[in-house]
Amino acid sequence: MKKTTILLSALSLLLLGTACKNSGFKKTKSGLLYKIVSSGNGPAVKRGDVIKLTFVHKLRDSVLASSEDQMPFYAKVDSVGPIYDPQEIFTLLHKGDSAVVIRLADSLAKKQGMLPEFIKPKDKLVLSFKVIEVFTVDSVAQKDQMAEMQKAQQRQQKKQEDLKGPKVKELEDYLAKNNIKFQKAPQGTFVEIKDPGNGAQVDSGKFCSIRYTGKSFPSMKVFETNMEAGKQPFDVVVGTHAVIPGWDEGLKYFKKGGKGTLYIPFFMAYGAQPGPGGKQYENLVFDIEVVNVSDSAPKQAMPPGMPMPPQQHGAGDGHKH
Repeated sequence: MKKTTILLSALSLLLLGTACKNSGFKKTKSGLLYKIVSSGNGPAVKRGDVIKLTFVHKLRDSVLASSEDQMPFYAKVDSVGPIYDPQEIFTLLHKGDSAVVIRLADSLAKKQGMLPEFIKPKDKLVLSFKVIEVFTVDSVAQKDQMAEMQKAQQRQQKKQEDLKGPKVKELEDYLAKNNIKFQKAPQGTFVEIKDPGNGAQVDSGKFCSIRYTGKSFPSMKVFETNMEAGKQPFDVVVGTHAVIPGWDEGLKYFKKGGKGTLYIPFFMAYGAQPGPGGKQYENLVFDIEVVNVSDSAPKQAMPPGMPMPPQQHGAGDGHKH
């Protein structure tokens, strides 16, 4: 086992145990709970420096993100106000320091807006991290970050390839067990056509209005739906990467009025990023109805909602969105 893995596991256990009691924690001006667990003997972090952190970000018993799965996090240290964010404590740290930050979900929602549905109002988001390097020259930090990014991409690609077969088999077994007739799209989306529709064909560049119910697989727990009375269809331009790849691929099997189900393997959904169920490498299922297909944009602007494409964040920023 790598030294980093051991460090993160031990740090996570220590910090989570402490976090449960909030014992010995201090508060920033914004109300952020933090604790510097161990003091490093390296240089103090100053404004203008770039710090490199290994981290584990947890919600209840689930890991939302970690530098083991992604890459270390790099941050330019600057003067910040009371923003309810881990960077509030960066200038209190030294190279080698370990720390934990606790954010309360209800406070985070008030300060930063709507949170994903899998985060409940009484939840605590626990971010534990260690300062492994402090850079005083930006160009040196950028070179180090590029090297870490390449290594992280290689790790993720390997893990995705390792999981691809078993995850696809889970979907295939479910479809076979339930005698579901489907077509498999070229990139891997399983499409169950209940009614192909009899209107205009969905295709790249078409403006489509979709009703859907999204479910986590294999639990089939609904995480979002707009099929309820009073909710508007989701408008999307197909083939423009405005939604997850499984939608862009699967919707093309329908015409206006079509109904069916898309069984989407993780690599056609959110990949290594936590999906709407809060898990990495998550297969998803969408019951869909194609309400409209048009060559022109709808009058209303596209509303925010699922299923947006995976976002490319800086790894380990402690945020889901």
